[in-house]
Amino acid sequence: MIWPALLSTHRYASPHKSVDIRSSFQRDYDRIIFSSAFRRMQNKTQVFPLPGSQMVHNRLTHSLEVASVGRSIACRVVQKLTPLHPELVDHQSDIETIVTTACLAHDLGNPPFGHSGEDTISSFFKDGAGKVFQNQVQPAQWTDLVSFEGNANAFRLLTHQFYGRRPGGLSLTAATLATLVKYPYPSFDKGKRKKYNVFCSEIPVFEEVMRECGIPRMDTEHLVYARHPLSYMMEASDDICYLILDMEDAHKRSIVSTEAIEKAFLSFFDSKSDKGFFQHKEEVYREVSDENERMAFLRAALINKLVNCVSDVYVTHYEEIMDGSFTGSLINYLPDYEEKALNECRDYSVKHIYRHPSVVKIELTGFNVVGTLLEEFTAAIMEPGKTYHKKLLSLVPEQFKPWNDDAYSKIQSVLDFISNMTDLYAVRLYKDLRGIEN
Repeated sequence: MIWPALLSTHRYASPHKSVDIRSSFQRDYDRIIFSSAFRRMQNKTQVFPLPGSQMVHNRLTHSLEVASVGRSIACRVVQKLTPLHPELVDHQSDIETIVTTACLAHDLGNPPFGHSGEDTISSFFKDGAGKVFQNQVQPAQWTDLVSFEGNANAFRLLTHQFYGRRPGGLSLTAATLATLVKYPYPSFDKGKRKKYNVFCSEIPVFEEVMRECGIPRMDTEHLVYARHPLSYMMEASDDICYLILDMEDAHKRSIVSTEAIEKAFLSFFDSKSDKGFFQHKEEVYREVSDENERMAFLRAALINKLVNCVSDVYVTHYEEIMDGSFTGSLINYLPDYEEKALNECRDYSVKHIYRHPSVVKIELTGFNVVGTLLEEFTAAIMEPGKTYHKKLLSLVPEQFKPWNDDAYSKIQSVLDFISNMTDLYAVRLYKDLRGIEN
């Protein structure tokens, strides 16, 4: 892969060239920032229930922080690579902007209630009332439904022409869209992999994006491509943020003790090689007594350390990344000391945070709310002539009207409608349909 192609400014379904003081990639950034889908993330769950007295992260604040970390990784990587690849100097601004924009957009496809919302949609078709549709869609389409994926939904949201809207969705550049793709294959070609990035409906767009960026197809038999080199930076940013910031939120909600989170964060720093950090920590602790402020200091120091670590991994494996042979994520190649600490934090989070009653309760709410809405609206769109179904469908904005009359298109229109909902709107609609008062 070569950078002139990887930084393609080609826009899907948008042949018109715009005269603008901004670069093509800055325009991508602005289109995400000003989109309604981006604003809706302020009312979508990250981990803990919303809203609440504690200001924990939602999908919007998480995405902004991932974008900040992503920009730092991009800047660090280019600076480290420049002595050997001086041509990158001219591309530094574009690379930073592309990575930042992809980070902002990476969670746009998440349905209400986050990962539990994804699980609910998949379960509805795999084990629930939606199983009746299996014989009405193609086998490849069915894999989309029984393993619904927020990453693929984000790609669809940004590229799909919704009814009454312009072609190409937000019409982003090929470079930005390719960077967004962490799992460059459709659901039916994911094999034993858990995730994928492309629904059947978006395969033509996906292939065009990969072709424009000069990204090679890695499997002649299956629709599996190499990853865009910048997607590794976006993924690493997300990996760093979700674990560290989920722990910080858990501390604010008194789920994790100050001693436990301090121990977890400090475990990444070695008393010998990070002696300077420990000296600085003592200075800060003498000046600052507030526990939350101390944890914020440790969090910032830890993010900075991991940014440096994954940047070093990227530089070390640069040639493999560029020829498409690199496997896994940057975080998987951390030095032994940091890898051990990261694995311990993951284990701790699973046991003490992600299984906490407050988290489980929000997941159960998601199953009930999203599951009910799916059952109601899929039944309505399949049999729109019934009086009750007509009234239900009148609640669906016109933009979610299906273009075609086949079952897959109809089901996707319902999924587009529901996955775009905020947690609060989904709960409100669920209560309205069930006649539940506040």
